[in-house]
Amino acid sequence: MGEQERFELLVVAGGKGGKTLAMEMARAGWSVAMIERAPEMIGGTCINLACIPTKTLIRSAEVAELARRAGGFGVTATVGTQDAAALRGRKGSVVEAMRAMNLDQFRASGMELVVGNARFVGPRRVEVATEEGSRLIEGERALIDLGTRPAIPPISGLAEAGPLTSETLLELERLPERLVVLGGGYVGLELAQAMHLGSHVTVIERGGQLLSREDEDVAAEVAEILREDGIEIRLDCSIRAVERLRSGAIRVEAEAATGVVEIVGDDVLAAMGRVPDTEGVGLDVAGVEVDDRGFVRVDERLRTTAPDTFAIGDVTGGPQFTHVSLDDYRIVRSTLEGGGRTSRDRLIPYTVYLDPELGRVGLTEREARQLGHDVRIAKLPASAVPRAKTLGELRGLLKAVAERGTDRILGVAILAAHGGEVAAVVQMAMLGDLPSSALRDAVLAHPTMAEGLNQLFASWTD
Repeated sequence: MGEQERFELLVVAGGKGGKTLAMEMARAGWSVAMIERAPEMIGGTCINLACIPTKTLIRSAEVAELARRAGGFGVTATVGTQDAAALRGRKGSVVEAMRAMNLDQFRASGMELVVGNARFVGPRRVEVATEEGSRLIEGERALIDLGTRPAIPPISGLAEAGPLTSETLLELERLPERLVVLGGGYVGLELAQAMHLGSHVTVIERGGQLLSREDEDVAAEVAEILREDGIEIRLDCSIRAVERLRSGAIRVEAEAATGVVEIVGDDVLAAMGRVPDTEGVGLDVAGVEVDDRGFVRVDERLRTTAPDTFAIGDVTGGPQFTHVSLDDYRIVRSTLEGGGRTSRDRLIPYTVYLDPELGRVGLTEREARQLGHDVRIAKLPASAVPRAKTLGELRGLLKAVAERGTDRILGVAILAAHGGEVAAVVQMAMLGDLPSSALRDAVLAHPTMAEGLNQLFASWTD
């Protein structure tokens, strides 16, 4: 190991927030070193393993579904079998292009990119095992952006059965005829719907509804859409054991209200959350505390328990979205420059990339009532929006929650074509503290899905 190298900023792993801070501070004249564990991870998890590859797969599934429904649009089309190699190739080309773009940006910024496994050996000091040897790097300030990985819960036989995850599913060389998805959360449902055109898919959820964070009526509508697509949904079903049979098939044993049930598939997808990548990196040596789940403890300015050491992104245990990581970057940069930006009271939207999409921002009805708000509820079937008719996507609903008396918008769920984009319109109104009547009376272009907000905010149920 050579002499210790010193930088003004040390970034350990380059997710969205980490790489953005590294580049920005390097452009501002700081000496910056960013450590990434492998060449195939350059650009972070979102580009290489999560958002970009999964949404690429989902888009391929949407195209196949449109082709299947072509006759309803007056178009003649033939849909062949799904080609796993071609799907994998398209995903790979998109990822490679974005990875190359990131690498070019890193080099142009002036920061030093170090590829290797980093382990803290002291406060703001890491030893990095690279192909060329070991390097000792210290920063005046340090940023931890280690991210998370798919969880494999301690279910009897699950690990031994070699389950797929949201990451390994993307590398399949063939599409399973029967896929069993463990977990009815956002990732599980996105991939279940993406895979159902080439596989018979069964989703097993231990709770009484899919998407446990959502209101019951929204979750029920999602379940109905998936069942229409031919996906089997099993709720209130607790998984007891998983076994890989001699035939190569997977047997899942679960406890349902009616007793023990068995579901057999060719593969099983474990979509039951994510765990932080904090084991074995020496955070304790660095003085960085983690909680009982392994996530790094931070305050509202994303400072860890170690001096001049920050953590951002999924590893902090906050909302696991790339756009949150980007805002984390803004908070840390503000602190470094003497500003006062914090994570307090952030209005964080998200989109579940189903077909149709579920766009969400703000409080659900359940959350609003639990917080003591006196609420009004508005609902509108997606089929009532003229643009939905032209798109041929009539499924779903629009739901809004507002505060009675003040007319303040508390939240929306837009389960409809382009639901994520429509939710963003409402988010802007909420950021501007506009009353719901402003969206009810706004002149919105016709025919667009956003135009449905005129109708939604005139459709109060009380």
